[in-house]
Amino acid sequence: MFVARRKTTPFALPLAALCFTALATGLAAAATYPDKPIRIVVPFAPGGGTDAVARILAQEMAKDLGASVFVENRPGAGTIIGTQAVAVSQPDGYTLLMGTFSHAVNATLNAKLPYDPHKDFAAVALIARSFNLVVVNPKSSLRSVADLIAAAKASPGKMTFGTYGVGTSAHLAGELFNDLAKVKLIAVPYKGAAPAITDLMSGQIDVMFTTVASAASLVESGQLRAIAVTSAERSPAFPQLPTVAEAGVTGYAAESWYGLFAPAGAPDEVIARLNKSAAAAVQSEAFRKLGINEGLVTVALPPQALDRYVQAEEERWRRVIREAGIKVE
Repeated sequence: MFVARRKTTPFALPLAALCFTALATGLAAAATYPDKPIRIVVPFAPGGGTDAVARILAQEMAKDLGASVFVENRPGAGTIIGTQAVAVSQPDGYTLLMGTFSHAVNATLNAKLPYDPHKDFAAVALIARSFNLVVVNPKSSLRSVADLIAAAKASPGKMTFGTYGVGTSAHLAGELFNDLAKVKLIAVPYKGAAPAITDLMSGQIDVMFTTVASAASLVESGQLRAIAVTSAERSPAFPQLPTVAEAGVTGYAAESWYGLFAPAGAPDEVIARLNKSAAAAVQSEAFRKLGINEGLVTVALPPQALDRYVQAEEERWRRVIREAGIKVE
């Protein structure tokens, strides 16, 4: 019987050996991971909600991993600078990104984004979800979402809402409100939550859809009045507040979120180890206390869940961005 023999090229064996060596090296690296400090890049300035979440996460993951985990703040260009730094870093699991709402909307806002939010990143874990508060000046006549809608319809194009930048959660939450409530609040951009809230308290703007971290203490002290939460369900942190949807804007839901990403190509074993560590971190007492202060719902879901979540967020906000004609110049 004739048996055909495949001809072996001069390059086949060296190539196979090279592939085997690379695989063995990758497995060995994963087996000893981590053996040096891990960096979590936060694409915002220090002091904000994302920074706070990343620092507690780093602190607790360091205990679990037995290695140093530190936060590096790389703000600028609507999170693009810090995100790009991670995209081009070595895919070895030692440089990670704390991604947020902007990770899902920047591709729609920016025609020339220098990275692909899917192809250039590997999902590690969806850490937590949050929501915004709809707040007004306590001296305002606005005491409910119904009041806000009525006032906006009575004075179309005259009422304003403050944001802390184009395309931020505070901005798009307001634009979604415009879309679903059939009103026209005018967005007023600021360089951060603090100056926007200052103008809200002085009566320069009418309303904000701002983060829990930026407004909770002011609501508690009576310097702001909260009239609703932007989440799909009521929050245990503010049980007395209705959601925007149940207050009359059917289908409304706007969340903030925090997800951990590695550069594309990071070893699967390393991703799995990081996911396991993140899941342990969010169960800690330190993270529980942070969650109360920041209005977080901790989840620590697996990589596939983070991928699906980001894709759903992209699709949902793409329509809002395009219909509102929002662009980053």
